[in-house]
This record gives sequence, structure tokens and C-alpha cells, in this order.
Amino acid sequence: MTTESAPHWILGISAGDHDAAAALLKGPLPVAALEEEKFLRIRRATGLPVHAIRYCLQEAGLRPGQVDTIALARPVEDGQRGLDSSEYQIPRRLRLDFPSSRIVVVDHHLCHAAAAFYPSSFNESAILTMDGQGDLKTLSLGIGRGTEIKTLRDAYVPDSLGNLYSRVTALAGFGHVGDEHRLQWLSAYGEPRFADVFRKIVAAGEGPLFGIDQSYYSGPASERGGFSEKFFEQAGLSKAEPLAEADREDLAASMQRVLEETVQAIVVPFLKQHGLRNLCLAGGVALNSLLVETLERSPDIAGVFVQPAAGNAGNALGAALYCAHSMMRMNPPEPLEHLFYGPRYSDEQIKDVLENCKLRFRYLSSRDEVISTAVDVIKDGRILGWFQGRGEFGPRALGARSILASPLSPYVNENLNQYVKHREKFRPFAASVPEERAADFFEFGSMAKFLASVGRVQPEHRKTFASNLLPDGRAGEGRTEEGSSRIRVQVVPKASSPLFWGLLESFGRATGVPVLYNTSFNLFGEPLVCSPRDAVRSFFCSGLDHLMIGHFFISK
Repeated sequence: MTTESAPHWILGISAGDHDAAAALLKGPLPVAALEEEKFLRIRRATGLPVHAIRYCLQEAGLRPGQVDTIALARPVEDGQRGLDSSEYQIPRRLRLDFPSSRIVVVDHHLCHAAAAFYPSSFNESAILTMDGQGDLKTLSLGIGRGTEIKTLRDAYVPDSLGNLYSRVTALAGFGHVGDEHRLQWLSAYGEPRFADVFRKIVAAGEGPLFGIDQSYYSGPASERGGFSEKFFEQAGLSKAEPLAEADREDLAASMQRVLEETVQAIVVPFLKQHGLRNLCLAGGVALNSLLVETLERSPDIAGVFVQPAAGNAGNALGAALYCAHSMMRMNPPEPLEHLFYGPRYSDEQIKDVLENCKLRFRYLSSRDEVISTAVDVIKDGRILGWFQGRGEFGPRALGARSILASPLSPYVNENLNQYVKHREKFRPFAASVPEERAADFFEFGSMAKFLASVGRVQPEHRKTFASNLLPDGRAGEGRTEEGSSRIRVQVVPKASSPLFWGLLESFGRATGVPVLYNTSFNLFGEPLVCSPRDAVRSFFCSGLDHLMIGHFFISK
């Protein structure tokens, strides 16, 4: 008689300057993962993710003494401060909290690479990681084969594409840290008339990958991007005067164009040199969905996988996976099927919150009643907060913590952006569709399951989704006769999202269009809602009409 050996528990931690998170593996398989910001309700939370760590242990029913290995993504962002300095006591704190656990510190960009390669379905692939900086690196290029990851080429501070993109984000009037996604979507409205200036900035230097000409910088990004007089002169802009809206759009379009060109110039020759066809991506720059779309559509790349939690939060998962596969040789890596690794709440827990808040609600006793009630209000043009099952790991709402609306309703985009999300009108929503019906309405790449790319609307359905299509610039570059067809697409598998899939299918039977607009359930500037109390607060502080939270239905 044989008995199975006890599982090896690996706790991955990303800690330090921003995007702290924790992830727990049982052997090589994820059990729980979440960002600290979703517990603290503060974007890009820093330090040791104590709430996320506590959640991961509770989800698995573990005590600290049962954790075998702690995989720590290196917390020192500038690569100069020691791990035992007064500012960074993280390893020491972990030794106190987990005295029987082995602690392994994994390099920042190696965590990014592991987070991208191991969850992909590729046995071999090029791996590109890009961010502002981590351990003085800003970009790393390597190869993954089986359980091996080998880094071949790196770029270092001050040569950083991520930093340049952040500077342009600040110049366009957004926050210089964390608002890069806003610049990305703004880029769809402009023309790349400043692209030659950015090409000069990126092409300089003597590095083997690219170099950033520092003469175009004169200060920190917080001061209008920190660009020098040389930049403003060559761009034909005034350093002292506010930018016109057309200039903001064109700067965004130019930066986006040069980012895509530069990444392709790095990746394509590398793939050919090493006889590879697949590409894995991670790091904050990999959250750029338009970049991912460009790579997916490249004839030189057969397959693309992006770690959906591509930023520093994903390094918690990457550090743990690196320990499991590269160090401990746990085979084989499993493809990532979903991101629902956050907390779940029972109806009893939800009811306690609703009663504590003195709310009137209706309890729906069956799954079918939940779906039919949701379909009725959405079909009637109402906007619904949808809080179901385990929360998502990563920055995107995938049908667990979502705001949903009908694409058939008039003024749906204005209502969502202005009265619910309180954000700019140029921000697009995802079109969520059941996997089996997706090709009838959209063209899309492999990353559509995680909302990490951008797709196209089939010609016969463009009028249906016209209000939510991304433009192709003011001059119409790249437009078809019918106009732009680009749209954010989320393909929803039944296996990983049965309730959300059922809602989409039921809405399709009722309307003929099995598609709902989906955006993140949060207030502007806050992380995705995590708990029932977060959901109730966001519901009453926004223009939402109804809230479906577990089996409870609430109306205003």
C-alpha cells in the first residue's frame, strides 16, 4: 500500500514599491492569488502584502508553519538598497512570520518571465519582459524551453521604454505612474505626427536592443513628463503652454506607434535568429492591449501569450512558479485557464453585510432566477453591478466583479462613462461573448479570454457595436469604408465562468445578441471591488441601477 506524499506549498510574494500581491501554489498549481490594493482599497499598494498573504493561507486552510517555500520577488526597485536595509526589512519579517519556511529571492525580471512562460501552453517560446525598471533592468529577452528559462539580452536604466511611455502619459495630463492605460486608449483618437521625434529618442544609444537619448529629458516625469526644451522644439510645442486636445491625442498616437515599432524590431529578428515562432510577454508594458494586438497580428509570430496580471502583482505568481518549475522541477507546467483566484463569499456572509447596511433586497433562490432577473433589467436598458463567485486576480474584470450593460441600449457608452464610471468618454468597454458564439460576431486572438488584446467586429455586426468601436485617428488612417472595426473582446468559456456564460447565453436568446458590455466594478481611481461591502459602497456611490450580489438583488 502506498500513500501520496504531502503537497509542497509555495507562497509567492511581490512586495516593495508598488503593486504588492501574494499567490499560493499547491505543488505547481495556483490555489489563491490577489493584490493587496483590493483589500486596502488603495491603488498600487506598497510594502508587504499582509492581507493578501492572510487571505491565501485562509483560502487553503493553512497555518504559516505549513508553508514549505516562500518565493519572494526581489523587492528592491532601484537595485541599490540591500535586502536588510532599514527601508526594506521584508525578508527578516518573513523569517519571523514563517520560521520553518525556506525563503528564496527571485530576480524581478525573472519573475516576470516565469509568470509569462509557465502559464502559457508553449513548450518553447521567446520571452520578452518590459517595465519602467526592476533591479535596474528595464527589458529582458530570453527563451523558455520545457521548465528552463534562459535570459540572453537585457536593457538597463536609463534606457527604458516603460519610463518613456510614462513620461508621455504625464505630458498628456494623466498621472505619471499607473495611468498609462489612459494614454493607450487616447492614442486611438490621434495621428502619429510626432512619431519621428520619438524615433529619435528611442533609436539613440549604443545598447544592443535600443537606447534612450537622455538629452530629451530635463527633469522628473511628474513635471510635464520631464521633457527638455530640445523635445518641445523638435515637436513644435510650447513647454510653457498647456497642450491642445489634438496635441494630446497625437502625442499618444505617436508614442503608441513607436512603442509597437520598437518592440517588433526587437522581437522579430530574435525569433528568426533562434528559430522560434511563439512569444510570451510580461512586465507593466505588456498590459498595453494595442501592443498585444499588433503582435498577435504579426505574420512573424505564430502564438502570443501575455501574463494577464503582467505588472508587479503578477510577480507573486511568477516567483512561485519559478520555484516550482525551474528549481524544483515540478512537471509539466499547466496552461492558465482562468484568473478567479480571489475571495468568495457565501450567501450568509453577503446577507450579514446587506442587513448591517440596512438595505432592502430580494433573495433569488435559484441560478436560473439570478440569470433571468439580470437579463430582464439589462434588456430594459438598466446598468447592473455583477458580483459573483471568486474575484479576479489582476486589473481586469472578467465576469466576477463587473458592471454590465446592453450594447443595444441607446447612449450606453455615455451612461457608463459619465454617470457610472466617471471617466473620460474615450475609454472603451469590453464586449463579452460566449466562446461558442464569439467567431460569429468578432475576430480575435488567443488572449481575448483574458481581455489582454483587441479584436475586430465582423462586418455584418459593426452597426450594432458602432458606439464602442475604437477609432483609427482623426484622419481615418487604416479605416475600412464602413469605418473602424476595432473593439475590446472578452471570450467567455463555459468551463471557467459558468454563471457569466449562462447570463450571456440567456441574453442572446432574449435579444438575438449574446453580447454584454463589461467594465470593471469600481469607483474611478479605485481597485476592483473585492468584498460585499466594497460592492455596496460602489453601487450607492455611482450611477448603477441594480446590483446582483450572489443570490441577492438590490435596486435603487
